[in-house]
Amino acid sequence: MQAEIVSIGNELLNGRKVNSNATFIAASLAGAGIDVERVTACSDRISVICGVLEEALSRSDYVLVTGGLGPTADDRTKKAVMKLLRRGLTFDVGAFDNLVTRIRKFGRELSPSMHDQAMVIEGAAVIPNTKGTAAGMIIGCGPSFNNHTLILMPGVPVEMKAMMGLTVVPFFEKHTSSAIVHTQLRTAGIGESALSELIEGIEEALFQGTELAYLPHVAGVDLMISTRGSEKDAVERENRAVTDAIVERVGRYIYTEGHRSFEETIGNMLADAAKSVAVAESCTGGLVASRLTDVSGSSAYFLQGFVVYSNKAKETALGVPAELIEKHGAVSEEVARAMAFGCLEKSGADLALSTTGIAGPSGGTPDKPVGMLCLALAIKETGEVRSKTLFMAGDRAQSKFRFSEAALRELWEYLKHLEHERL
Repeated sequence: MQAEIVSIGNELLNGRKVNSNATFIAASLAGAGIDVERVTACSDRISVICGVLEEALSRSDYVLVTGGLGPTADDRTKKAVMKLLRRGLTFDVGAFDNLVTRIRKFGRELSPSMHDQAMVIEGAAVIPNTKGTAAGMIIGCGPSFNNHTLILMPGVPVEMKAMMGLTVVPFFEKHTSSAIVHTQLRTAGIGESALSELIEGIEEALFQGTELAYLPHVAGVDLMISTRGSEKDAVERENRAVTDAIVERVGRYIYTEGHRSFEETIGNMLADAAKSVAVAESCTGGLVASRLTDVSGSSAYFLQGFVVYSNKAKETALGVPAELIEKHGAVSEEVARAMAFGCLEKSGADLALSTTGIAGPSGGTPDKPVGMLCLALAIKETGEVRSKTLFMAGDRAQSKFRFSEAALRELWEYLKHLEHERL
């Protein structure tokens, strides 16, 4: 069973918008055992839409389309499909009731253009829109198109995601006999090449139907173990066997199995250890605090953040001695340690993280190049302050994020140590 994704909208072709919808749809379909063969973006001209859809339907069992279902003049997907399939529109009571409910909820009047959103292609099964007004559609395209199927959804991500979860994925699960299991392993502190070397033997002996994908990102790499087959029990067993073998080899770098973020993982570890944390940031400009507090419930363990970008701020807010900065420079382990210790004292937290570095592109020297990071972790219970210096590559935004990742990794490694002590 093959699927194809078509994303409609001029904004996808002129660089104003990233096609995140296609990524989400492809991942959702993979979880349902459906192969995506192509992803296409096209303009919102009717002739172009018709041409792209006609070609897609000629080769793919299912063509999933996002965009062009709204009430404005540039929303032309329905018109293109009507022309392609030679069908008219019909009024759908359920779609209209949903439309009225949402409009009244926001105290607005129902305009003629909004009324049109309750009109659907003849013969379509309506996909309810629980997050917006434009109805989605599942359309059997008949013998002229090899009985292939069109699935139309809005381009607004929150609306499309709700439709995928509530209607589209269940629809596919009923129409496929294959079973598929995906297991994601998220790592920290290791690169793609080093990870590949560590699991080389495992990768060469994968079960038939099992694939291993490396998913690198700006701060590291994740592994996706995917197993497909006809018998669910066998698929689950083989996927688990490969996952366990990889965990045995590289478990010290794996911070979670699943989709949980690094900061969520650390938050859970802080809560389990009943430890609080505060941060003192220079080069990361508050990014470490932002990431920690992105997690719901973080007020249970995150106490305070200091953004001390200037030397004067380091002195006045954290008590870093001016002579220490003068002697070693603001980017030094000595200053990072003083920042962490000052943060610990000022906040009263159990743990304090600090970052000071050179994000670039200017500011580097031969001794202290762009990409240099000094970080420290102060521990209230023992009075210990750990510090290290790291060197990274990337532009300013990448460096800041990688600096924040390195700081979080230092905290994660300490919390892992505490976990092992409790076991």
